Amino acid sequence: MSRIETIYPADRVVLREVGLRDGLQLVKAFPSTEAKQRWVREEYAAGVRHFEVGSFLPAKTFPQFVDVREVIATLASLPGAHGIALALNERGVNEALESGVGEIASVVSATEEHSQANAHRSRDSAIANIKRLCELRDASAHKPLVNAAISMALGCSITGAVDPKEVLRLVDKCLEVGVDFVAIADTVGYAGPKQVGELSRAAVKLAGNRPICIHLHDTRGMGIANAAAALDEGVRILDGSLGGLGGCPFAPGATGNVVFEDLVFLCESKGFATGIDLDRLIAVRKILREEMPNEQLYGGLARAGLPGGSAAKAAERFSINDGSIVGWAKRSVPTSSIDH
Repeated sequence: MSRIETIYPADRVVLREVGLRDGLQLVKAFPSTEAKQRWVREEYAAGVRHFEVGSFLPAKTFPQFVDVREVIATLASLPGAHGIALALNERGVNEALESGVGEIASVVSATEEHSQANAHRSRDSAIANIKRLCELRDASAHKPLVNAAISMALGCSITGAVDPKEVLRLVDKCLEVGVDFVAIADTVGYAGPKQVGELSRAAVKLAGNRPICIHLHDTRGMGIANAAAALDEGVRILDGSLGGLGGCPFAPGATGNVVFEDLVFLCESKGFATGIDLDRLIAVRKILREEMPNEQLYGGLARAGLPGGSAAKAAERFSINDGSIVGWAKRSVPTSSIDH
């Protein structure tokens, strides 16, 4: 069995917690290193095994990720835990390789306009960077997995609708240069289930025996419906963030990533065993409330509880800072990002 088949088995759904990276990308206050380590350990105890832990980006610009190596080391102490880190240039890739992280992620924009606005480079340059990343992986001692995310794949905040044939061309190019798998990202929550399902089906067919990941944002409330559509078309790797943390500067007011807890409930309700204890997972939100009391959290499951369970206890955990109706306010966001 290959390493990717071990980390991402084809016969099961894998849910990845991206809150520690994508979820913290835009926050003004962020958890301490110790709190991040507790976040990882408590989600691990709840059954989560895949974590996007941070980015190898300049600490001056992204101080929330300065402790990424410490978080990676924490994961390394947990049997079966798998860490993913973002790296966008050769310096970052070399630092990621030195850290021993299990997977390195990079990004290609679906549109030239977004590529220039988001990363100040062409899509061809982004593909060349990913090719170099794969070469460095192959020459490394531990050979981490490499994934490429196609951002704005289902609609671009700059150009509008995106041709799915162009997205599939980029998927094919990424696979050609050596990535282990590709993620399809609805970066600004542009799409609905029909569009997500159609692109997912085509990407899964194109990728063959390599998996496809879906990375969804819940900007227009379609996150869970879109995840269901992707599952129906054979996608078996899905991203989410605890409490729906996250957002993109090109979608003002975006509510962030699809809520991880709700994603777990969706998968279980569709008959996909996740191995994740939902009560224990929801309890981890306490760390976010303590560390980021002014950050809006979301989630239907945290609000209402499991069917047949105690909604009162869920509501008590949810609290007004977790996402009451009055909390659905737009956020102000910065003007540049490494979001996918």
